[in-house]
Amino acid sequence: MSGAASALFILDIKGRVLVWRDYRGDVTAVQAEKCFTKLIDKEGEPDTQNPVVHDDGITYMFIQHNNVYLMAASRQNCNAASIFLFLHRVVDVFKHYFEELEEESLRDNFVVVYELLDEMMDFGYPQYTEAKILSEFIKTDAYRMEVTQRPPMAVTNAVSWRSEGIRYKKNEVFLDVVESVNILVNSNGQIIRSEVIGALKMRTYLSGMPECKLGLNDRVLLEAQGRATKGKAIDLDDIKFHQCVRLSRFENDRTISFIPPDGSFDLMTYRLSTQVKPLIWVEAQVERHSRSRMEIMVKARSQFKERSTATNVEIELPVPSDAINPNLRTSMGSASYAPENDALLWKIKSFPGGKEYMLRAEFNLPSITDEEAAPERKAPIRVKFEIPYFTVSGIQVRYLKIIEKSGYQALPWVRYITMAGEYELRLM
Repeated sequence: MSGAASALFILDIKGRVLVWRDYRGDVTAVQAEKCFTKLIDKEGEPDTQNPVVHDDGITYMFIQHNNVYLMAASRQNCNAASIFLFLHRVVDVFKHYFEELEEESLRDNFVVVYELLDEMMDFGYPQYTEAKILSEFIKTDAYRMEVTQRPPMAVTNAVSWRSEGIRYKKNEVFLDVVESVNILVNSNGQIIRSEVIGALKMRTYLSGMPECKLGLNDRVLLEAQGRATKGKAIDLDDIKFHQCVRLSRFENDRTISFIPPDGSFDLMTYRLSTQVKPLIWVEAQVERHSRSRMEIMVKARSQFKERSTATNVEIELPVPSDAINPNLRTSMGSASYAPENDALLWKIKSFPGGKEYMLRAEFNLPSITDEEAAPERKAPIRVKFEIPYFTVSGIQVRYLKIIEKSGYQALPWVRYITMAGEYELRLM
């Protein structure tokens, strides 16, 4: 981070300072309160405005959580993304201690709040943001501390996200490669937006201080090693790593090397903006018979290989708000009418690749509408699904090695899952 934060403020919903910690002595609480009050009076609700405000040579960056605002102020040229990430980490730590972060929990725990703010930031630079490590030496109930607590080793060594002395009878690592497909298709069948959001989610139950190495079918790495990349490599772009990954090592030879935190965490997230073929294609034809009855015919087709199977498929189709007396028939799965959502819900537990299923629905429409009235706005068809052992991007884990000085054997488990994110198709 190029610049440091001058102070951290926590304000109530009216912009009054509840808690603040001065780190550099060049921004006061009066200045922050005056700026925030001015912002509310001028712009209205702060959460609808730009979260970065510059006033009188001071840059204010704020986020809202429940009925409080967390705001950092600086007179230097800070990395705004780092400051926002730190503010969100502060929220996570407070929620770990107080169950929920709100004005009442802050007023009940002023002492602990100030202790945490002192440990999490030093002279305007973020320090320790892992709640598990902080909770080892900052206790919410001071009366339980019969002896002076020694800071855990994680605070005094380079691995601040993992404690010393962790032991397991059975050492295991679980890695889930989870991809969410976001697709928007217009009424002409053209794909307007498509992207894949991926995450490598890990759960580690390892003893000691293990060194993990992860290899992917990364095109840059495979080409550098002189290996064939025909159809087996992907281009990794827009990557974000957990802080445990050695970035310099990755930049040099594309090796993902890290000492993992204990428990669950996201090792890496990525995004691919390549054109994605809709995995489940849905077509709907609507016929209105006079003004009192309508018929909907829906076709759902899986457009992935036969060896894969989509599970828990849900297709939500909009219907008019006055539809009654549904008559539903499906070639697979079950269909039901959800009047509270003005929708028809079609559920298919197992949808193999290369298959096509149909649904027919008839509704009565008792309402009388004006012929010149504006046409009713049509909601999109929404699709949910999961496809295990399958990824859209083609990402593969080539190896996952666990190295530990004691030489124990660990079992790595890798699983692939593709699911629907914002998956919408406009009515034909």
